Amino acid sequence: MKTIDKLAWIEVKDKSILSTRSYGKDKYYIPGGKREAGETDEQALLREIKEELDVDLDKGTLKKVGVFVAQAHGHPEGTMVKMTCYTAAYVGQLKAQSEIEEIIWLTSADKDKISAVDILIFDHLKENGIID
Repeated sequence: MKTIDKLAWIEVKDKSILSTRSYGKDKYYIPGGKREAGETDEQALLREIKEELDVDLDKGTLKKVGVFVAQAHGHPEGTMVKMTCYTAAYVGQLKAQSEIEEIIWLTSADKDKISAVDILIFDHLKENGIID
């Protein structure tokens, strides 16, 4: 079984979670991405969020939320994605850039718009009263 190792930044505002859609994609994803060789979780997440959303995460506020595993969207059956999620404060104005076409705020009512691993994350956040 193949596993794609990814990191994600969970940003919640008004009981909604920040999500992004890349050019040519049909689903929204919690922002983040894959680590490069030798990167720590912190280094990879700070780099990915700067590239995708043009904001700087405050590494001093980085807090691990959990690890979620599910079938990877758009990949052959049995290809799993492992998403290690963090929250953190940020500095700057959120702006779609790089491969990101759209930024949107979603709730658990929007599960038809997201990938399987994000559904697990949304469910976790809803169960804990963090999102609607």
